[in-house]
Amino acid sequence: MEQAQRGRRPHLRFHAPYAHLAAPFGADRFGLLAESFARAFGTPQFLIAQTLVVIAWIAVNAAAAAFRWDPYPFILLNLAFSTQAAYAAPLILLAQTRQAERDKAWSEADAQHRESLTETMLQLLEVNTDLTKQVAELTQKVHTLTSELHDHLLPAK
Repeated sequence: MEQAQRGRRPHLRFHAPYAHLAAPFGADRFGLLAESFARAFGTPQFLIAQTLVVIAWIAVNAAAAAFRWDPYPFILLNLAFSTQAAYAAPLILLAQTRQAERDKAWSEADAQHRESLTETMLQLLEVNTDLTKQVAELTQKVHTLTSELHDHLLPAK
């Protein structure tokens, strides 16, 4: 598999050692779920949904006496927010830490790739220089031979 990927995308060969960093929380089921949860925390959709839930919670508990399961000062709501924060903060910090690791690894791999390209370019420039010298020498030989042939076929009068 890895060899097949290298064959299709050889420019990523320096990234292969860092493939394990691709999934921030791991590639297992929990890791994928944790990553999706952490990514959702800062989205506008999450903030709007949370705001609507809080408004509904407060409205029901403040207005409808029959449905009060969390009367003012909404201690159960505070507990829910505390629980959410207890899980959100570590997930977000873990995501940031892993993202920093991935960024560093990709930067190092990119630097190796650029270094490899630089070496290849230098080799190509050396080959190009040699070919240019050979062309210049051959051009001079052709010029010399043309002059000799001209002198031999058309002697001076």
